[in-house]
Amino acid sequence: MLLVLKRSGNVEPFEREKVIAGVRKACQGRPINEDDLKLLGQKVEEDLRSRGLAQIKSDQVGRAILGPLRELDEVAYLRFASVYQNFEGLDDFESAIGELRRDKRSS
Repeated sequence: MLLVLKRSGNVEPFEREKVIAGVRKACQGRPINEDDLKLLGQKVEEDLRSRGLAQIKSDQVGRAILGPLRELDEVAYLRFASVYQNFEGLDDFESAIGELRRDKRSS
């Protein structure tokens, strides 16, 4: 069983559906279907379980979501990152967009 240590100090079992629900919010209004969300949830869970740890911190779950979400949809990625990484203003968005653009050019 994989456990998640929350910021509050509580520990709860990892639930793929919680990952999917959080990402679903970031994907509202985007051309993302339910199968894409399920696949992303599976990738995140496989990544976390492959680390071989019995317990992970909740911020590790958030970081594990960012990569697959970025591949799936850049707008949803920015939405999720803005909440997860506590963007405080336009500079944070500009920085994240600049990073996306640099990565596209190098691909």
